[in-house]
This record gives sequence, C-alpha cells and structure tokens, in this order.
Amino acid sequence: MLRPAYPIETERLTLRPFHEGDLEGLFAYQSLPEVARFLYWEPRTLEESRSFLKQKMGASTVDREGDWLVLAVVRRATGDLIGEVNLQWRSREHRQGEIGYIFNPAYHGKGYATEAAEVVLRLGFDGLDLHRVCGRLDGRNAASARVLERLGMRREAHLLQNEMVKGEWTDEVVYAMLRHEWDART
Repeated sequence: MLRPAYPIETERLTLRPFHEGDLEGLFAYQSLPEVARFLYWEPRTLEESRSFLKQKMGASTVDREGDWLVLAVVRRATGDLIGEVNLQWRSREHRQGEIGYIFNPAYHGKGYATEAAEVVLRLGFDGLDLHRVCGRLDGRNAASARVLERLGMRREAHLLQNEMVKGEWTDEVVYAMLRHEWDART
C-alpha cells in the first residue's frame, strides 16, 4: 500500500491529489491536440475533462495491484496546475510499476516533468518497494524519451507497429529502471 503524505514538495513544484478547482488547468492541456497526439485519447471537451477529473480525484493512494496514483503538479511560485504524474502498481508478485506524465506544453523544456517524475519513481521504489519501474511511450515522442533518459532509465525495447492508435500503426518504446539502479543513482 502507498498513502503518501501530501503535499509533496520539490524545489519548484508541489505534487498533490487533484481537486475540483483543477478543472480549468486540466482542461487547458487535455484539450490541446499536441498533448493528445501521442496518447490513446483525442483532445477532450470540458465535460470529458470534468469526468476525468473525478477519476483523478479518487487516485491519491495505491491500495492494490493495478491501482494508479495520479498527482497534480503545481508550480509553487504561481500555484498554476501545469500537469500530472502517474504511478501504477502493475504487479505485486513481480514488484513492478509504471510511471507516466502529461504536462501543459506552455511548461515544456523547463525540467518540470523530470523533477515531478523523479518523485513518483521514489514513491515506487521507496514507498511500494518495487523491483522494476517502466515507462512506455509512443516511438515518435522524443521529448518524453528524453525525460526518462534524464531520470536514468534505460531503453529496453522498441516494438515496431505493435499498436493501432487513432487509425494508424504506432511503435512503442519501453524504458525501465531496476531498484539497484535507483539506489546507485541516489
């Protein structure tokens, strides 16, 4: 089980559970075609974002295998919601998890995704005692790959045209880190 003490603060960011006041900030990035481009969903309407916000609000702890922890990422200096980070407990038996992140493009290129994703890696390794954490991405998403590489994750696989996404075959790239690699990094 993982029940983090909130808020979690980094040098520039606050990570916390989503709340109802986050709708405007969430919709601001979920509605953008460039955000949805490499994801499984199309740009969202305000009502779709409202529905997904309710799901996100209920994902502040990890109680069982398969659960997702979904945290709002807020700039401490302004209080603006700039994105989200995720951690899924994929397997109890094999002690594996998966991380993910989505950020408003207005905040790309400033290291925020790396700073926030490092927190969920720590929660996975130290909070859930995971052995392995992976990150999966569309093979065309070079910016996301750079975030995982900056975290010290290694590229493990490039699966060619393994999924049909939005009417086209897409590649999937898998990065991962093992517990001993995390320990050596920190």
